[in-house]
Amino acid sequence: MTLQRMDNVGIVVEDLDAAVAFFTELGMQVEGTAQIEGLFADQAVGLDGVRSTIAMMRTPDGHGKLELAQYHRPAAIGDGTRNPPPNTLGMHRVMFAVDDIDDTIRRLRAHGAELLGEVAQYKDIYRLCYLRGPSGIILALAEQTG
Repeated sequence: MTLQRMDNVGIVVEDLDAAVAFFTELGMQVEGTAQIEGLFADQAVGLDGVRSTIAMMRTPDGHGKLELAQYHRPAAIGDGTRNPPPNTLGMHRVMFAVDDIDDTIRRLRAHGAELLGEVAQYKDIYRLCYLRGPSGIILALAEQTG
């Protein structure tokens, strides 16, 4: 048996519309949306009475996908830490390659994004930064410079 591919990364969000707008501004496209509920959903995720709305987002090249999910039932929960630092155990961040990091930051700030540090130069290869987006999601952006 061989691994075929990674299909997507799932992210639970508080406000699906805001998250979709944020990732659309980044350059992703909505591939589809759906209401998820019923016995199959309960069995797959191990919760009872699941009802959620998902939006599948894809990168322009069609290879990268994010599944954004807003849980209506049972309600989404957090660990009590609203904006955990990047070194918190668990999912760290999602990184995207961009053509113009400064323009991308400017556009995402209009959707509430905040830089965690600053744009840093890695050798003569990349400009990199971390941003916090909707629901505390951490993104990394990389602009190739060399």
